[in-house]
Amino acid sequence: MASVAEAFAGPAGRPDVLSGTPRAGFVDRWIYVFTAASFIVITFTGFIPDSLAKVAAVQAGLRPSFPLVLHLHAVLMGTFLVLLLAQTVLVASGRCDLHRRLGLAAMVVAPALVIVGLVLVPTIYHVTWNAAQVAGAAGEIARQRIPIADDIMLLQFRVGILFPLFLWIGLRARRGDPGLHKRMMILATAMALPAAINRIEWLPTTLPASPVASDLYVLLAVSPMLIWDVVRNRGLHRAWLIWIGLSLPFTALVYALWGTPWWQTMAPRLMGL
Repeated sequence: MASVAEAFAGPAGRPDVLSGTPRAGFVDRWIYVFTAASFIVITFTGFIPDSLAKVAAVQAGLRPSFPLVLHLHAVLMGTFLVLLLAQTVLVASGRCDLHRRLGLAAMVVAPALVIVGLVLVPTIYHVTWNAAQVAGAAGEIARQRIPIADDIMLLQFRVGILFPLFLWIGLRARRGDPGLHKRMMILATAMALPAAINRIEWLPTTLPASPVASDLYVLLAVSPMLIWDVVRNRGLHRAWLIWIGLSLPFTALVYALWGTPWWQTMAPRLMGL
């Protein structure tokens, strides 16, 4: 898979007319800022009410306390989103020198976020599993969450693979192909949006039966950038082809395994239970 991505990430392909001064304009520069800012809004909308509700549940003894790694992941994810927004603002305002300097911080935060995320998945699963073994209301709530946690793990695995892969493609292209670089950094981040989207209770959803609504909302979140690309370039930039082409096999696997008895049996084993 890496060799395929490497081939995609190399030079050549359709010229990026959005980056050239002949067609540069307000929307060309600020559409990426808008998209990065919307990711923060989506994250806050999903996580703030959900976190407050979970804190209340912890205080009421209806769920276990949050593990330390969860707090660390929240800090790193928040930092990464702020860095993404800052980077888009710097480029839009012509401060590419500061953009390159701040990029060094992102190259530290991103790997740390991936590592902590890999630790977080089994940690949260074990917390839920252990809570399900106790009697009472808290145990019953946890037992009801186990099948959902099994399926959500599929989305977490998809993010754990594609988020760093798309980041790598974007970072590799930062000097030779700025158009690919800026798009892949945003599209990589979009892979993590379902975690927030699935927590927005007033959104219509197909969960827990299927994750299709979550994926459609992700497409909706990046659609302003996609539509503007098509309008201005009269075609898809290859970043979109990479994003869709590499995402489809993993998404098909998620849909194929979602809710199946085989996966419900296999998921705890993968977590060492």
